[in-house]
Amino acid sequence: MTKIKTLYVCQSCGAKYPKWVGKCNACGEWNTIEEEKEVTQRSATGKSERRTPAKPHKLSDINFEKEQRIDTKNQEFNRALGGGLVPGALVLIGGEPGIGKSTLMLQVALTIPEQNLLYVSGEESLQQIKMRAERIGGDLSDALILSETRLENILQIAEEIEPNIIVIDSIQTIYTERSESVPGSVSQIRECATEIMRYAKENGVAVILIGHITKEGSIAGPKVLEHIVDTVLQFEGDRNYMYRILRASKNRFGSTSELGIFEMQSTGLREVTNPSELLLSNHDEAMSGISVSASVEGMRPFLIEIQALVSTAAYGTPQRASTGFDSRRLNMLLAVLEKRAGFRLAAKDVFLNIAGGIRVDDPAIDLAVVCSVLSSDLDIALPSDICFAGEVGLSGEIRPVQRIEQRIKEAEKLGFKKIFISKYNQKGVDFFGTSIKIIGAGKISEVFRAVFREE
Repeated sequence: MTKIKTLYVCQSCGAKYPKWVGKCNACGEWNTIEEEKEVTQRSATGKSERRTPAKPHKLSDINFEKEQRIDTKNQEFNRALGGGLVPGALVLIGGEPGIGKSTLMLQVALTIPEQNLLYVSGEESLQQIKMRAERIGGDLSDALILSETRLENILQIAEEIEPNIIVIDSIQTIYTERSESVPGSVSQIRECATEIMRYAKENGVAVILIGHITKEGSIAGPKVLEHIVDTVLQFEGDRNYMYRILRASKNRFGSTSELGIFEMQSTGLREVTNPSELLLSNHDEAMSGISVSASVEGMRPFLIEIQALVSTAAYGTPQRASTGFDSRRLNMLLAVLEKRAGFRLAAKDVFLNIAGGIRVDDPAIDLAVVCSVLSSDLDIALPSDICFAGEVGLSGEIRPVQRIEQRIKEAEKLGFKKIFISKYNQKGVDFFGTSIKIIGAGKISEVFRAVFREE
């Protein structure tokens, strides 16, 4: 017996209400409550139908072998996943429209012909996928492409061909007849994701879901979607720039600090194995306000260029703007320069930009930020052969940072002659055999005197 119940569901967080309200009390969003129908399957006795319950097992009796990861032949994608796809894992990839999610997944499908991969598209026709696949290139002979939006049909075909990997583009377009709601609604996404998870776990199939994001930047649908999946990857980047970053915000089978870097080209996404050379600009002449910092994301060190512009406030109220850097941390660093170093920046506009359109949260770039701000304020160019790696504290001290040896080796590999670090980082670290000159400092004033003493 089927029972249909009308509910009002928040499309942002999934909260349910018996009647329509303007504001969701759970997430605080306005005008996100929509009417949906909930279908409940009941047996003739009036009790809900259930599958055969699973039996408990002792932890010592469970047979476990180290997971055999599936190599996607894409090293940057493998890095973000933690070493490759795990059979039975559910991976969710989110990103802005046009950022390259479908392109990345189609490239993966074309580069592993030895794997039985099923690519399901609910947004494009077979002809559109073929056109994009020919532009990307790769082995087109064994790629299995399916254009379908009904979940029951997708799972039926999957049971027939028994794929090792399933890619669904996108989860918002898939619907199941078990829910009366429209595709993309909270109820449909929850029902489809739960059924896909059950199929993946029972059959040991790795499933990759592509998800849309909201205007706030979060993945569309209820938060339960991110709790269901094993891995959540965010595809970031400005469409005006060529670089794309694949960052893990949740990973049950690996680290969340790893990231993959890609470059968007006319033939698809190219893996960036050495991002330092691409993120550093080559200038014919020295310019003020530019510094280089040795940063680390996960296990990968790379050098980034920081650009600053300091000018007199033209409209009375000074402006503070940053791209790729936390604006609140920028205000804190400016206050440290004002209080601890004696530089008067309260009446000046300060603009900061991380070159390449990427966003960096590493506190080790603080020292490079304050040096670039000071360089622009004094209109004195920094030497092109020096870089920085240090966190700046509120008292003006330079605090030590992690993985300093990797940062120094990366700077040395790219030809830098000097690197400024915290003097507390020099304890217990072996710098023998390095050709780069390592300068330790305890205060930002010491760095300023060492950098600008000859100017």
